[in-house]
Amino acid sequence: MANEKIITYNGHPLRRADNLIYYGSMADKYIVMMQVLDSEPLKDISLAKRVSIQLQLTSPNLKSRDRVVRSTEKGSLAEAMEFACIWLDRALSGKM
Repeated sequence: MANEKIITYNGHPLRRADNLIYYGSMADKYIVMMQVLDSEPLKDISLAKRVSIQLQLTSPNLKSRDRVVRSTEKGSLAEAMEFACIWLDRALSGKM
């Protein structure tokens, strides 16, 4: 995994594990977790229809339910990414 290329979006790392997408760095105070809840086939790909978004604290000392700062659900991955960018940038800059 040392040669694994890290994908970034608007300056933050973006990683996917099955239907979970993590946006941000665990080294920062906040990260955004997105979960694809529903999808539909479009030709040879699967298109996300419903995505859950959670802005979370990265502190390992907190229980998972106490880490969630803000959450919502959106109808597409594009809309979810837009919210994720805004939330993460605001949280990391202390404007949330």
